[in-house]
Amino acid sequence: MRLVIAECSVDYVGRLTAHLPLANRLLLVKADGSVLVHSDGGSYKPLNWMSPPCSLVEARGVDGPDTWTVTNRAGEQLIVTLVEVLHDSSHELGVDPGLVKDGVEAHLQKLLAEHIHTLGPGYRLVRREYPTPIGPVDIMARDPQGVAVAVEIKRRGEIDGVEQLTRYLELLNRDPLLAPVRGVFAAQEIKPQARTLAEDRGIRCVVLDYHALRGIDDAEHRLF
Repeated sequence: MRLVIAECSVDYVGRLTAHLPLANRLLLVKADGSVLVHSDGGSYKPLNWMSPPCSLVEARGVDGPDTWTVTNRAGEQLIVTLVEVLHDSSHELGVDPGLVKDGVEAHLQKLLAEHIHTLGPGYRLVRREYPTPIGPVDIMARDPQGVAVAVEIKRRGEIDGVEQLTRYLELLNRDPLLAPVRGVFAAQEIKPQARTLAEDRGIRCVVLDYHALRGIDDAEHRLF
């Protein structure tokens, strides 16, 4: 990635025309060929940009400023006139692994399986990803009386999650060796409409504390 801080003006020529008057700005030239023009405000959004594939041609000014001409496949152009360059550096960032979200459903499933007692004393894990004809239910467990319990886990519990668990329960309860199977709908947050529907269908709702499951936060010793 190339970072250039310069006093510059920017002109866009294409389906319409746009002009950014002379000011200090940050110019980003990424490895994929994209060029972005940023100010010191406006959060993450650039003032103007050119998406790849595009070409960048730099012209050295003999008696005047340097110019960048960025042209995309459609022939649109971003013309940057650099009056004074304050900083110019290039950095090899390498391949980005992408965003890894903390607290996604797979993490919640793993943590709840490891701490199945979160559902109550005497619960034991049967297996994760218990198969059904329409897909696996997240966790199959047994309660203290040995009754089978199917657990569906969501980050945000909404009506569609309750409907999904209802379909699993209908199929699981057809197995005479497994029935009766009760349902638990577990999520970090459960919408009121989803809770109402779940309880109407005899499905228990459990709110999961992600930090407590990870052992970061002990809910029993909180003041508030």
